[in-house]
Amino acid sequence: MIDVYEDPGRPDDRSAGRYLWWLVRSQPGRSAAGALLGCVSLAVPALVPYLLARAIDDGLEPGDGAALAGWCGAVLAAGALQAWLNIMRHRTMTRVRMDANFRTVKVVVGQAVRLGASLPRQVTAGEVVTIGVGDVQTISQSLTVVGPGVGAVAAYGLVAALLLAVSPLLAAVVLLGVPLTGVLVGPLLGRLQGVETAYRERQQVLTARIGDLAGGLRVLGGLGGKELVAEAFRRDSRRLRAEGYRVGAVTSWVQALGLGLPTVFLAVVTWLAARLVAQGEITVGELVSVYGYVAVLVVPVAYLLEFGHQVSRGLVAARRVVRFLRLEPPADGGAYDAPAEPSALHDPDSGVRVPPGRLTALVAARPADAAAVVDRLGRYEPSAATWGGVPLDGIPADQVRERILVADHEADLFAGTLREVVCGRRERDEAAIGRAVRAAAADDIVRGLPDGLDSRVDAQGRNLSGGQRQRVRLARALLADPEVLLAVEPTSALDAHTEAVVARRLRDARAGRTTVVTTSSPLVLDRADLVYFLTDGKVAASGTHAGLLAEEPGYRELVARDADPDAEEARR
Repeated sequence: MIDVYEDPGRPDDRSAGRYLWWLVRSQPGRSAAGALLGCVSLAVPALVPYLLARAIDDGLEPGDGAALAGWCGAVLAAGALQAWLNIMRHRTMTRVRMDANFRTVKVVVGQAVRLGASLPRQVTAGEVVTIGVGDVQTISQSLTVVGPGVGAVAAYGLVAALLLAVSPLLAAVVLLGVPLTGVLVGPLLGRLQGVETAYRERQQVLTARIGDLAGGLRVLGGLGGKELVAEAFRRDSRRLRAEGYRVGAVTSWVQALGLGLPTVFLAVVTWLAARLVAQGEITVGELVSVYGYVAVLVVPVAYLLEFGHQVSRGLVAARRVVRFLRLEPPADGGAYDAPAEPSALHDPDSGVRVPPGRLTALVAARPADAAAVVDRLGRYEPSAATWGGVPLDGIPADQVRERILVADHEADLFAGTLREVVCGRRERDEAAIGRAVRAAAADDIVRGLPDGLDSRVDAQGRNLSGGQRQRVRLARALLADPEVLLAVEPTSALDAHTEAVVARRLRDARAGRTTVVTTSSPLVLDRADLVYFLTDGKVAASGTHAGLLAEEPGYRELVARDADPDAEEARR
């Protein structure tokens, strides 16, 4: 089975069927063993009716006790062999499914990492969650066809050959019966793919809405929109349930026919064999063997129909994975080198120019406008932005990421110790960690945790408050010490006194380094060297905080907090 650190290989994303075949080819030995065990484990039961026929014809009817005992022993040995084969087949196929599961998870996670910041712009969170929660399992289950599926085909051919030795008529009925069953069930499998696809798409939409609700529940509560969104969620849930009923209806027919048609098939073949016995064309022992052959054949035929169902669902799931794997990150031009010295950043779309070595603040009535400027300056969106006169889109991404850091206020926090969360993958000395923690006013967090920096932090910092998470993110950004730091709303979840402390310490910690913050807090703006006031995404005014308060009514209306005594006290 694939190791957690092993390279999963390059997936074949040309089609869903090719992707499933790639999963089989990625484990050739195990897949071949599963197919062999599947063939033998389903072929042995087909030999039991032959052994019973020999016991009747050679031992029971003539009264030969030795022959009867010998053939009965052979039946017992066949049963023991079948039990062992079934155990080994199940173990092997479990490994095949688990390998496909882990391999798909690795290629999906690898693709998500490769897409990087472009991931949320190309695919919804709901689709990624649906792939991880449902599609991966469905794909792995469909690979069961490698073992019992191949074995079912082999057992079907073996039974047809044994029946041919008894009666060509019975063999012809068996050979024609299974294709006829496939013709009857085939349209239902096509219909199942259609309704399954619609169900998956609806499930993706609902999953994305759940994520949006979880992330914006407080905002919805503050705006009084919880009931409105809840009603929309209930409406989508009813639609998903209706799609689920359609999937269930088609699936029930497939499963009913998968069990019912082989039984009818068994009755027809048994009736024909009984007529041949009455006509003297076959013996009673051969009749028993025919009944046993057809009874054994019920399992392979049911397997074929079931695996047709599983492969149909696996193709639907694989299409979603293949579609995700085909996504490409934005092209990295890389025609120019980054400026050798600290240089100005310029965003022509908004008119913002960030001087090097200064603390610059962006204020916008719509925070998304300021965040969009940061995305362009951080080269997370195609733009005409320049760095020292050089087009940002023309600089290799690794050079930009090495020197320009975008610190989002909702950036992910991975599970681990607080030290690991703050330091990331690089080793840092205690003095540097202490300076970054203090600059972010997060020293009280360290003191409050039982093991300080070695205390465990849950994924996304769920065991921390909103303000604590924000300060941990800021400490992580400050510890990275980038040449250019672009921070989005770094103090939005802090109380006024803590915000004033962070504003003062942030300026000191970034002295001489290029820093941009998006904020509407006068406590932070008062510390900035240059403030840009954005209206509709464009620079409407620029200057110092005090100057804009005196000269720009729109700015004053947006940021003034004269009515907030705590904020004014903290500012003073």
